[in-house]
Amino acid sequence: MQALSGGLVLPALLLGVLGWLVPRLLGRVWPEGVWPLLGLAFAATILLTGLATALFVLLYLGQGVPMAVLLDVGVMGGWPHFLRLGLGSALVWAPIMILSVAGLPKRWVKETW
Repeated sequence: MQALSGGLVLPALLLGVLGWLVPRLLGRVWPEGVWPLLGLAFAATILLTGLATALFVLLYLGQGVPMAVLLDVGVMGGWPHFLRLGLGSALVWAPIMILSVAGLPKRWVKETW
């Protein structure tokens, strides 16, 4: 875990890979069509924000910060900080997610774009 949390390259790479994989995996079970594609993009955005938030929590824990300290700011006090980090990481994963979602219609079998 120390190698993952020591720099910026590996976490950014992981976020980029998640930005590509999450829409592709959702596209396997999601219905085809333009409106469902927009719903998929929304669901992928929510899911990636949650995954990025969890990644930042894990990075803090990997640096040796105890979970009690992370949440010591009060009731749910630490979660807004991690949610802001997860939303800020959209600068990394959102462009890749958009490209991944844009490539999904070429795999459609029933619907046409």
